[in-house]
Amino acid sequence: MSTTSVRTRFAPSPTGFFHIGSARTALFNWLYARHTGGTFILRIEDTDKERNSEEYLRVIYDSLKWLGMDWDEGPGAGGASGPYKQSERSDIYREYLKKLQSTGRTYEKEGAIWFRLEGERQNIREKYKDGDRLIEREIERVKAAPVLIHDVIRGDVTRAEDRDFVLVRANGEPGFHFVNVVDDITMGITHVIRGEDHLSNTSKHIELYKAFGVTPPIFAHIPLILKGDGKGKMSKRDRGALIEEYQTRHFLPEAVRNFLCLLGWTPADGREILPIADVIAQFELTAVHQANARFDERKMSFLNQQYVRALPPEVFALKAEAVLRAAGIVDDKTSRALLQSVFSLIQEKVSGLENAPALAGYFFKEDFDFDPKVHESLVKKDIPGQRVAELLPRLEGLESFEDALVDAAIVETATEHGVKPVAYYAPLRFALSGTGGGPHLNAILRVLGREKVLERARRFVENSKK
Repeated sequence: MSTTSVRTRFAPSPTGFFHIGSARTALFNWLYARHTGGTFILRIEDTDKERNSEEYLRVIYDSLKWLGMDWDEGPGAGGASGPYKQSERSDIYREYLKKLQSTGRTYEKEGAIWFRLEGERQNIREKYKDGDRLIEREIERVKAAPVLIHDVIRGDVTRAEDRDFVLVRANGEPGFHFVNVVDDITMGITHVIRGEDHLSNTSKHIELYKAFGVTPPIFAHIPLILKGDGKGKMSKRDRGALIEEYQTRHFLPEAVRNFLCLLGWTPADGREILPIADVIAQFELTAVHQANARFDERKMSFLNQQYVRALPPEVFALKAEAVLRAAGIVDDKTSRALLQSVFSLIQEKVSGLENAPALAGYFFKEDFDFDPKVHESLVKKDIPGQRVAELLPRLEGLESFEDALVDAAIVETATEHGVKPVAYYAPLRFALSGTGGGPHLNAILRVLGREKVLERARRFVENSKK
């Protein structure tokens, strides 16, 4: 098979928010299509009318676009194999149902249309007369011939179907197995890349391919994603399971996508942080792990941190400003010079854009919060208000807050009171920012400016006396 003929698909149901497992499945299909120069198809499995939602459908589209996964065929993109929503493909399903009916592979029971398995069961049917009461009992007893599944990731797997299954439900809606196979046939899907939990369905699908006289696609069942503690499959209810959460928390999509790549696949060169072009160049299905992947929120956050810190300064400034605006910390009246100064300080310190308000808010607002845990820690060691009061006269005597002048003032104050200079740094930082970390203290002093520093220090001393 020529690599340019590869056709993969992602077929979500719009019945809930976009799960990280769905995103990883979409990504692996997208990566393999891009790696081989093939086609990535988005197909919407919306036959469950009671649970479908336009909101969930928008979430699917928005999440894929946010993660940078464009589709070559599908809703909004068109293509020769459409329609790409199952709700619009009823005529196609009727046509393929007739094909099975014409070869005697269907029967009706309890209002539904069932698929009749072949093999030893067919021999039983031929042995007994039509309508013989023994036939159903015998068929339930005898398993169908084993089905050999050639899987790129899991190797050869043998499964046997021991029960006929429903093609069309009693309410007239086509069943999952039937439409799944018909869609893959009519859309020319060459590689079915999906979660390991679908492996149990594959023998049914192969039986249908055989009934239609079509060679099955290549199957690749990717490992499950387990919870962080490794106990059970990650569900939509678990923390960190929904892509929307990372969008809300201002994660960079490149970081989330990078993390998803590593859930069940390892780059040949061993790198963990790598541009998507390098992932595409290296991605092979044979390199996907058999062992289940484990969700690691700390690793996700670490990758995001590295991506944020690596942003060009002007890009970081734009993104950070948007977050601060959304939090009501800055607006059109905020000094551009102050914004640039603050962003140049916090980029190397920020753990993620969601933390920008906590890390930078005190530069722009006087009503910033004081961290109670930091205050408790300072009080255990010393009296922060007293230390700032001791240092304040010397700060007031400085004409500017150049690093050398500030450092000298702190050393002189420490010598006068018989303590080490370090006794003043944390209390002063806390007085000016309400925090126990962040940019270097000297940098905070420079950016805030003499007037604000003295005003905040005086206020802190006064409040400490109450």
